[in-house]
This record gives sequence, structure tokens and C-alpha cells, in this order.
Amino acid sequence: MAPKLKNPELLCIKPFINGKWYDSKSSKTFDVFDPATEELIITLPDQTPEEIDEAIQLTHDAFVQYKHTSPYERAKWLRNMHQLMLENLDDLATLITWENGKALCDAIGEVKYAASYFEWFAEEAKRMYGHTIQPSNPSNKVMTLKQPVGAVGLLCPFNFPSAMGARKAAPALAAGCTCVLKPDAQTPLSSLALAYLAKKAGFPDGVFNVVLVSVENTPMVGSKFCESKLIKKISFTGSTPVGKLLMKQSSSTLKKLSMELGGNAPIIVFDDAKLDIAVEQSIASKFRSLGQTCVCANRIYVQEKVYDEFCEKFAAKVRQFKIGNGFEPGVTHACVINQKSIEKVETHLQDALDKGAKLIVPGGRLPELGKNFYAPTVIKDVTQDMRVVQEETFGPLGAIIKFSTKEEVLHWCNDTPFGLASYVFSENLNNVWYMSEYLETGMVSVNTGLFTDAALPFGGVKESGFGREGSLYGVDDYTVIKSITLGNVYHYV
Repeated sequence: MAPKLKNPELLCIKPFINGKWYDSKSSKTFDVFDPATEELIITLPDQTPEEIDEAIQLTHDAFVQYKHTSPYERAKWLRNMHQLMLENLDDLATLITWENGKALCDAIGEVKYAASYFEWFAEEAKRMYGHTIQPSNPSNKVMTLKQPVGAVGLLCPFNFPSAMGARKAAPALAAGCTCVLKPDAQTPLSSLALAYLAKKAGFPDGVFNVVLVSVENTPMVGSKFCESKLIKKISFTGSTPVGKLLMKQSSSTLKKLSMELGGNAPIIVFDDAKLDIAVEQSIASKFRSLGQTCVCANRIYVQEKVYDEFCEKFAAKVRQFKIGNGFEPGVTHACVINQKSIEKVETHLQDALDKGAKLIVPGGRLPELGKNFYAPTVIKDVTQDMRVVQEETFGPLGAIIKFSTKEEVLHWCNDTPFGLASYVFSENLNNVWYMSEYLETGMVSVNTGLFTDAALPFGGVKESGFGREGSLYGVDDYTVIKSITLGNVYHYV
């Protein structure tokens, strides 16, 4: 049964292009399903390549005018967007739970988090500072300007259907760029709702656009964005293999790229840590959205003196989870997005058990709730050769590993091609600083499992990508630096 929205206009069923709801000429459609009930939510048009080309052209055309708008005007529209999201908080969260499946409490948190980016970049829009530089010739002066890069393509995943679009669009709009966003085919409703609100916020036509395609046609849109000479930058959040493909496809146009790719985040719990906090925060990190976030803990390393106690307390907390439909009161964890997520968990679990890991929370499928429901599983005595350590699970499987020394665990943590986030729990400043400095990740979180914030430079190193979203650096990836030399500034007598 469809949930009721206070503002039914937020449920949008067409692409949004050039300030209008676009009537696609495509003869093909794709369906969006509620992952909890498996019921059909909506059938949407599967846009044609020609329509994607048109959307790109209109996004570029709008940039020609939008780049000249005042930063103060852009800041006003961004603040309006922030306020509108908070005014429609309940409806936006409902859409997330409906199409993504996460618990409503998590969806509410996501909307607040998404809205915070529009507030943050409303302020940053006015702070795109350049520099004055003294070159070797004393009669010359050098100045730098930050200018918007151009029309940008935004490619977003399913796990944060509102926040990922907001985190990319807000700095782009602040910098003076126009954007065309392609949401995941499983979760397009939140992006369409953002388009509706962007119109209400006052953004000019063509500045914020949303195109719609099926899973099958998604590679076509990626290729269009990459190979278009009109798109000057792409921001992508998703898997490392797809990120590598997009880089290859973009080589012909040498456009700017931001890549937020796969992770394999470790948690390191030292024996001097406040154990109850470490347990609570490790669970918050590992099972946020049932493990379906790129910064979720994938490996939990615990020092040998507190290993057994940590395992017992961790397992006891997980057993207290309430699994159910995300709209049900009191539900702590809902369903995963699809069967592939469960199958990957089961593959990693079986591999670990075959290699000697011990099951301490059985978890498993919950067919009485629905095919996409899976109770979190926890295993201990995990070793480095297991797939759950080598690969990102992206699902509700907690893997606990014993370690002896900080040198040993540092080597294990860094022994991966990925480097997005890591977590350290310790009351010893030497441990904290040593691990924070030498962990090969773009972000280190100390004594907390939840760290994402609009003020934080979000991004990774190695095969977890490059570029930063959020913070004072977030605008930089949407700008180019122009240097201006002024000659004969001084005239001597």
C-alpha cells in the first residue's frame, strides 16, 4: 500500500529538464519497486539516447547564463533549498524508505544530512577566493580567479538517494555550474523530488536537471556524459570497476572527474579503548543501512586482550536489533535493496566458515518478512585470507579479527587496494596519532563510528577514488583556476 504524502506533488513521474517535467517519446519504460513489499511503486519512462543528448545540450545552454549570476543570488537559492527540504522532511524521508527500504528513522537522518549541504554551500558560494602572487618581475602582478568549470554530469547510487544528489549538486550550483543528474534506476524518486524543490527554490530553468533510464540503459548515459564535449566534469559515486570504465571513456575529452568508489573500511579497537563505546560505535558503523554504505566497517580488528569481551558485547547488541518494514514503529533495521546484496553476504559468509571462522550471531534470511530481509550475521576468528577481508561486502555481515600489535594491524589494514575510511578506538594518544597518520585512507575517524558531515572533506585514496565532497574543499572540484598577469604595474622615475 502506497504511503500518503502531505505534499503529493513531491511524487514526480517524469524527467525534469530545463525547468519542466519532460514528456519522453521513448516507447520503453522501467519499474520501480518497494524492496520491502516487492510491490510496484511507479513505472517511469526509459529515456532515449537522443533525449539524453538534448538534456546535456540544455544543461550547457543554461550554464552560459547561470555562470554570470551573483554568488549572493546562488546563496539565496541554496538557502531556499535547505529550508524547503526541512519543511518537507517527513515526505522526503517517506520517499527514501519507500524506494530504498531503509528504516524511516535513518531516512529522516538522511534528509537532514542532505539538506545540510545546501546550507553549507550557500555560505561557501560567497567564499571562492583567489590570490595575488608576486612573480619574479617586480613590475608585474599575478592574480588568480576560481571560475565554474561548466555543465556537469552527476551519477548517483541507490544507498543515499537524497544525500548523494545533494552532496554533488550543492557545490556545483554554488560554484556557478549547471548539472544533469542521473539517479540509480532503483531509487529515482528522491532525485525527482529534489528537482521539484529546486524549481521552488528559484533556480533558473536548465540549472538542475534529472534524466531517467533503466538499469540496462545506465551505461549509455555514463558514456554520453563522458564523451560529450559539453559536459566539463563528472562526479560519480559507485563501484571501482565502473569508475575505471568512466575514466577510460572520459579520456577523449580530458574532463575533470571526481570518483567516490569502493571501500574496505577497517575498525581498529585497541585494548586501552573504552570498550562499551567501541562496541556501540562499531555497530553503528558496521550496520548503518545494513552495511550498504561505502564507509561502513568491513573488517573489525580487536586487540587480543579485549577480543573475547568485545565479541560477546558486540554479539549481544546485534541480537537486540528489531528487523522489519522501515515504516513500522520501533524498527531499527529494515531490508536490503535487492537479492544481489544478500547473495554477496552469503558468499562471503560461507567462504569464511569454510576457512575456519566461527558464527556468533547466525542471522540469515527472513522470508516471513520478505525476500529482501536479512538479519545481520556476526562471525569471529576471521583471517586475512578470507573474502570478507579482501572484498567489500556492502551488506549485513560483521567480521571480527584478532590482532596483537599496532604494527601488525596497520599492515593488515593497508593490505588492500582501497582507501576510503578507517576507524580507530583508543585512549592512547600515541596509538591514535600513529594509526591516523599511517593508515592509507582518505578519512580517519577516532572514537566514533559516525563521522560524515557537510563540513568534512569526504573522499578516498588509492582505488577508492579522488576528489573531495563537502567542506571548504568541496567547491574546488567544480572550478578551474585562471591566472591573470598584469604588466607594467609600477613605473619608476
